[in-house]
Amino acid sequence: MKVMHVLNSRVYSGAEKVVSQIIRSFENEKDMQMVYCSPESDMVRRMLLEQQIPYVSVESLTPATLKQVIRREKPDLIHAHDMRASFVAALCCGSIPVVSHIHNNAFDSRGISPKSIAYILAAAKAKHILWVSNSSYEGYAFHSLFKKKSRVLYNIIDTKQVYAKLESDENTYDYDMIFVGRLTYPKDPQRLMQLCALLKARKPDVKVAIVGSGELEGETKSLWESLGLQDNVEFLGFRSNPMKMIQCSKAMILTSRWEGTPMCALEAMALGTPVVSTPTDGLKVLIDDGINGCLGQTNEELAEKLLKIFEDPDYRAMLSENTKKKFASFNDEGAYRQTVADCYR
Repeated sequence: MKVMHVLNSRVYSGAEKVVSQIIRSFENEKDMQMVYCSPESDMVRRMLLEQQIPYVSVESLTPATLKQVIRREKPDLIHAHDMRASFVAALCCGSIPVVSHIHNNAFDSRGISPKSIAYILAAAKAKHILWVSNSSYEGYAFHSLFKKKSRVLYNIIDTKQVYAKLESDENTYDYDMIFVGRLTYPKDPQRLMQLCALLKARKPDVKVAIVGSGELEGETKSLWESLGLQDNVEFLGFRSNPMKMIQCSKAMILTSRWEGTPMCALEAMALGTPVVSTPTDGLKVLIDDGINGCLGQTNEELAEKLLKIFEDPDYRAMLSENTKKKFASFNDEGAYRQTVADCYR
């Protein structure tokens, strides 16, 4: 069987990591062949080359360009990731079965909108629909129409790869807090800067690492300058291997407006770094507040909880131990792979 994974992104972040992980999990199956298809991206090409994952690029993802790839690659099944890619795949797949995989809980699909209506076509065409969290499923305005073909599949991570990356970095880091992710509207990096300003007022020497880039980077850096955070917050850009940075940080922070099951949070948990987050979607499944991490609705709540982690080593150690236990109970790689394999069959 040949499976073509279709994405409409030029970045390498959460959903893209999930796709790579799925492809790697089937690499020893002799009767299974997989290829990654997305708009051309040097970043994606580099990351896939490192993992020896076949990459087919298009100038932009449209029905015309995808039809050309389908004719050339002749896939037996299309695994389309998120709503735009699923919609395009539905328009040009013909008789080829499609699995639709939704990786987030976007606000613009929660009510009647062009996006939510367009996805009805994609969902109707799909043989199976995988949702990254229960809230992403229930958050889609017309989810009840597709209940029989839907299944919630929380993300997991490849722990062997995480530990291998950790061991490959011989540097040492000393950050109180780390943010790993795209600087985009769903992640709310402006709120992150406001939170950092609150922390600086209480802890003038606080050190924060920002790993990632995105369309709001310029706006975020302008706010960073106006708040006087140049000595406290370091922008590191995209890093292919931030694992040692994560492990060396006292906490990981997420200020997201919405999430699915963020891969960066799973990586932090695997490494014993407590996650502090707004109470969004999959984070409410991963984090038991005050036990293996912290949830906070307001910046003031988040700041108080972060400061306790920074300043109380015993509390931090308790959270760290419990987050590793929660990760071990949550991250079932075998069950995840079996669910995907069942959809393909």
